[in-house]
Amino acid sequence: MDAAMLTAVGAMLAAALTAAAAMYGHRGANRAAREGGALNGFNSLTDQLQEERKELRSELATLRAELAAEKAETARLRLLVTQLGGTP
Repeated sequence: MDAAMLTAVGAMLAAALTAAAAMYGHRGANRAAREGGALNGFNSLTDQLQEERKELRSELATLRAELAAEKAETARLRLLVTQLGGTP
């Protein structure tokens, strides 16, 4: 084999290796993009759940206050019935 033939064979091998490396790199970039999208979706969902939990805690506090007021009113009415001579 002469030098021109070796150069041509070397160029073909280099082109094949370059194409393989480009395909592998592109697959890695696609995977990174998918994983990035999944992380963004997870963060968005987490934020939404935290906001919903905050709203539910606020609603729970309101309901607890209403229940305490109802219990106090019930106790007041029982006392009033007892004072008036009845049995609650």
